[in-house]
Amino acid sequence: MSEASAERVPRATKQRAAISGALADSERFLTAQELHARLKRSGTKVGLTTVYRTLQMLAESGEVDVLHPGGSEAVYRSCDAAAHHHHLVCRDCRRSVEIESEQLERWTDTVADRHGFVAASHTLEIFGLCEDCAPSR
Repeated sequence: MSEASAERVPRATKQRAAISGALADSERFLTAQELHARLKRSGTKVGLTTVYRTLQMLAESGEVDVLHPGGSEAVYRSCDAAAHHHHLVCRDCRRSVEIESEQLERWTDTVADRHGFVAASHTLEIFGLCEDCAPSR
Protein backbone atom coordinates (compact mmCIF):
# COMPACT_ATOMS: atom_id res chain seq x y z
CA MET A 1 0.00 0.00 0.00
CA SER A 2 1.38 3.40 -0.91
CA GLU A 3 1.96 6.11 1.67
CA ALA A 4 -0.78 8.28 0.11
CA SER A 5 -3.41 5.54 0.27
CA ALA A 6 -2.37 4.66 3.84
CA GLU A 7 -3.25 8.22 4.83
CA ARG A 8 -6.81 7.82 3.48
CA VAL A 9 -7.54 4.71 5.56
CA PRO A 10 -7.78 5.65 9.23
CA ARG A 11 -6.08 3.26 11.59
CA ALA A 12 -8.28 1.42 14.04
CA THR A 13 -6.98 2.41 17.46
CA LYS A 14 -8.19 1.94 21.03
CA GLN A 15 -8.62 5.72 21.31
CA ARG A 16 -10.74 5.91 18.15
CA ALA A 17 -12.91 3.03 19.40
CA ALA A 18 -13.32 4.72 22.79
CA ILE A 19 -14.26 8.06 21.20
CA SER A 20 -16.73 6.41 18.81
CA GLY A 21 -18.22 4.40 21.67
CA ALA A 22 -18.65 7.43 23.93
CA LEU A 23 -20.40 9.32 21.13
CA ALA A 24 -22.66 6.35 20.39
CA ASP A 25 -23.66 6.21 24.06
CA SER A 26 -24.79 9.86 24.11
CA GLU A 27 -28.23 11.15 23.11
CA ARG A 28 -26.89 14.67 22.81
CA PHE A 29 -24.27 16.55 20.87
CA LEU A 30 -20.98 16.90 22.77
CA THR A 31 -18.06 19.29 22.44
CA ALA A 32 -14.59 17.80 22.14
CA GLN A 33 -13.83 18.96 25.68
CA GLU A 34 -16.99 17.36 27.09
CA LEU A 35 -16.14 14.14 25.30
CA HIS A 36 -12.56 14.25 26.61
CA ALA A 37 -13.81 14.76 30.19
CA ARG A 38 -16.27 11.89 29.79
CA LEU A 39 -13.49 9.60 28.57
CA LYS A 40 -11.19 10.60 31.45
CA ARG A 41 -13.96 9.88 34.00
CA SER A 42 -14.36 6.42 32.50
CA GLY A 43 -10.62 5.76 32.88
CA THR A 44 -9.77 6.01 29.18
CA LYS A 45 -6.38 7.59 28.60
CA VAL A 46 -6.63 9.82 25.55
CA GLY A 47 -5.27 13.30 24.95
CA LEU A 48 -7.47 16.25 24.07
CA THR A 49 -5.55 16.75 20.80
CA THR A 50 -6.30 13.14 19.86
CA VAL A 51 -9.99 13.73 20.59
CA TYR A 52 -10.04 16.79 18.30
CA ARG A 53 -8.18 15.00 15.50
CA THR A 54 -10.35 11.91 15.75
CA LEU A 55 -13.57 13.93 15.75
CA GLN A 56 -12.42 15.82 12.67
CA MET A 57 -11.62 12.56 10.89
CA LEU A 58 -14.94 10.97 11.92
CA ALA A 59 -16.84 14.06 10.73
CA GLU A 60 -14.99 14.10 7.38
CA SER A 61 -15.78 10.41 6.84
CA GLY A 62 -19.46 10.97 7.70
CA GLU A 63 -19.34 8.70 10.74
CA VAL A 64 -20.49 11.52 13.04
CA ASP A 65 -22.55 14.64 12.55
CA VAL A 66 -21.07 18.00 13.49
CA LEU A 67 -22.89 21.26 14.20
CA HIS A 68 -21.54 24.75 14.74
CA PRO A 69 -24.30 26.29 16.87
CA GLY A 70 -24.33 30.07 16.89
CA GLY A 71 -20.59 30.67 16.67
CA SER A 72 -19.81 28.45 19.65
CA GLU A 73 -17.53 25.42 19.70
CA ALA A 74 -18.44 22.60 17.31
CA VAL A 75 -20.51 19.77 18.75
CA TYR A 76 -20.51 16.14 17.61
CA ARG A 77 -22.90 13.20 17.70
CA SER A 78 -22.94 9.70 16.35
CA CYS A 79 -26.16 9.29 14.39
CA ASP A 80 -28.25 6.18 13.85
CA ALA A 81 -29.54 7.18 10.42
CA ALA A 82 -27.29 6.38 7.49
CA ALA A 83 -29.58 8.35 5.17
CA HIS A 84 -29.73 12.14 4.86
CA HIS A 85 -31.46 13.59 7.90
CA HIS A 86 -31.74 16.67 10.07
CA HIS A 87 -31.77 17.34 13.81
CA LEU A 88 -34.03 18.92 16.38
CA VAL A 89 -31.57 20.12 19.05
CA CYS A 90 -32.16 21.48 22.57
CA ARG A 91 -30.37 24.82 22.98
CA ASP A 92 -29.81 24.12 26.66
CA CYS A 93 -28.75 20.46 27.11
CA ARG A 94 -28.07 19.68 23.38
CA ARG A 95 -30.20 16.53 23.43
CA SER A 96 -31.14 15.82 19.84
CA VAL A 97 -33.67 13.95 17.81
CA GLU A 98 -33.03 12.85 14.24
CA ILE A 99 -35.77 13.93 11.85
CA GLU A 100 -36.51 13.21 8.21
CA SER A 101 -38.91 15.07 5.95
CA GLU A 102 -39.74 14.06 2.41
CA GLN A 103 -41.67 17.32 2.09
CA LEU A 104 -38.54 19.37 2.90
CA GLU A 105 -36.47 17.33 0.44
CA ARG A 106 -39.01 17.91 -2.36
CA TRP A 107 -39.18 21.63 -1.54
CA THR A 108 -35.38 22.06 -1.71
CA ASP A 109 -35.25 20.19 -5.02
CA THR A 110 -38.04 22.39 -6.40
CA VAL A 111 -36.36 25.63 -5.29
CA ALA A 112 -33.01 24.57 -6.72
CA ASP A 113 -34.62 23.53 -10.02
CA ARG A 114 -36.61 26.77 -10.27
CA HIS A 115 -33.38 28.75 -10.05
CA GLY A 116 -31.39 26.52 -12.39
CA PHE A 117 -29.26 24.84 -9.73
CA VAL A 118 -28.22 21.20 -9.96
CA ALA A 119 -26.55 18.89 -7.44
CA ALA A 120 -27.89 21.10 -4.66
CA SER A 121 -27.42 20.01 -1.07
CA HIS A 122 -28.61 21.41 2.23
CA THR A 123 -28.50 21.11 5.99
CA LEU A 124 -31.22 21.97 8.46
CA GLU A 125 -30.99 21.96 12.22
CA ILE A 126 -33.90 23.15 14.33
CA PHE A 127 -33.01 24.53 17.76
CA GLY A 128 -35.42 24.84 20.66
CA LEU A 129 -35.87 23.68 24.24
CA CYS A 130 -36.65 20.05 25.03
CA GLU A 131 -39.45 19.28 27.46
CA ASP A 132 -36.95 18.79 30.32
CA CYS A 133 -35.29 22.18 29.77
CA ALA A 134 -38.37 24.25 28.83
CA PRO A 135 -39.97 26.37 31.54
CA SER A 136 -43.14 24.75 32.80
CA ARG A 137 -46.16 25.83 30.85
